[in-house]
Amino acid sequence: MNNWLSVLIFLPIAAALILLLLPKRASNVFRPVTIVISLLQTLIVTYLYTQYLKNPQGYHFVERADWINLNLGTFGRLNIDYFLAVDGLSIGLLLLSAFVMFIAAIASNEIKKDPKAYYTLFLLLSAAIMGVFCALDFFLFYVFYELMLLPMYFLIGMWGGPNREYASIKFFLYTLFGSIFMLLVMIGLYFSVIDPVTGEHTFNMLYMMDAANYTKDSYFSIFSTDALLFNYPVRFLGFIVLFIAFAIKIPTIPLHTWLPDAHVEAPTPVSIILAGVLLKIGGYGIIRICYGIFPEAAIYFSYWIGLIGVVSILYGAFIALASTDLKRMIAYSSISHMGFVILGIASLTSEGVNGAIFQMISHGVLSTMLFYLVGVIYLRVQDREIAAFRGLAQPMPRYTLFVVIAFFASLGLPGLSGFIGEAFTLIGAFKSASVNALLPRGFAILASVGILIGAAYFLWTLQRMFFGAPRFKGAQEWHLKLKDLTATEYLVLIPLALITILLGIFPSILFDASNNTINAWVHETWIHGIANLKSMQSLLKF
Repeated sequence: MNNWLSVLIFLPIAAALILLLLPKRASNVFRPVTIVISLLQTLIVTYLYTQYLKNPQGYHFVERADWINLNLGTFGRLNIDYFLAVDGLSIGLLLLSAFVMFIAAIASNEIKKDPKAYYTLFLLLSAAIMGVFCALDFFLFYVFYELMLLPMYFLIGMWGGPNREYASIKFFLYTLFGSIFMLLVMIGLYFSVIDPVTGEHTFNMLYMMDAANYTKDSYFSIFSTDALLFNYPVRFLGFIVLFIAFAIKIPTIPLHTWLPDAHVEAPTPVSIILAGVLLKIGGYGIIRICYGIFPEAAIYFSYWIGLIGVVSILYGAFIALASTDLKRMIAYSSISHMGFVILGIASLTSEGVNGAIFQMISHGVLSTMLFYLVGVIYLRVQDREIAAFRGLAQPMPRYTLFVVIAFFASLGLPGLSGFIGEAFTLIGAFKSASVNALLPRGFAILASVGILIGAAYFLWTLQRMFFGAPRFKGAQEWHLKLKDLTATEYLVLIPLALITILLGIFPSILFDASNNTINAWVHETWIHGIANLKSMQSLLKF
């Protein structure tokens, strides 16, 4: 069977259509159907991952067919392909996405209002996420990228907290802002790139990554290496626009303000998806599209990209340290941890980029665990204020054990997954000064300070909330509500904790899949980037 990727995408769409046909009185089947579909996706991706490890290089499970083919007269033809494939960059993130969606489906037991609409939107979101990591046609990628926006908007706006409308609109506008300009760049690239086989314009991202496929003959060819706009290289402008679009998703400073609001207002399963999957799409887009298509701009702006990563690490850590709401603290810690992804990518070293991918997957698992743990306590007492709790370890010892694992993994304790990702990004950032001279070693030193601050806010929160004499707001009433973990909560937390430990002890599980692809990607990005910069030398001031 060669269409596994299509199955991943269309299986949840088919399930969503079935849910729409079912009457509302069948509400008891909506969640089980969603859980089964998510489990099937996880099993399929696990199988694909094991198959990929047998030959971990190049693109696997390729599916390609004509999708839209229109004759535009004097403007030639409009060619859009249904082009799917995965490589060492995307296969791990695809596995993470399927697993996180499965966990989020189980965690959706708290959803009581209009379950039919909720689970239908959930399944559509799942299909879009699978498509984003599989698509290699830019137009198809954009369709899936935009398709994620609508379900997430409604999932926050309809099932969120008191300020859910504000948070969902803010999320929508921020993401749409980046998407609109991404669309303009995508159209410009289409008219600039020629399919070397057919001679027609193409949205094929693999062809966009090769400067030999760019034409200078067409009036619309604006992304050739000698093109200028307002006396500035157009390829640099294209890179900046795409980088901003994906930086909003990560999010980086100063494009981050939608994230804490969205997390605080979103229900627990939606927060899990936001942190566990959607943030990773930003990092994936920067590697696959920004660096892949505009390598010369990536090299040229590497110092500033690395600086953005360092600022995100430090700013997110300091705000997390000052946060009084547990969920907001974890949201800002996500900004800090994703800053390591930016720093690793900016280093353009194998260690740094491998570390960035590992960090995305590790953070996906850890943030899923952290936001679920917040949801557990909030479901019992409807409060997330850190100061409202003390001595939680006594009434909830098993819950405390999982919090300790998640906190220590997040602060980078050796033997747990968080340590590996941060260590490799720091190694890459430090090595960059001697290998390619893109980043100063001071960036790695400043980033390591962010780890120290992370240890401070995690340990301080652990001390304040879980240890010492028990003291709770409305002490007697709350103490009766603070029951330890249920069977469903164990079902979610045990696999997350085991994966965290497993990745910390055996990181090669992920590195074996990504290493060959990343080594080739770093080499090609550097070679093509330097070659393009030389051809653009007359346009630049060195």
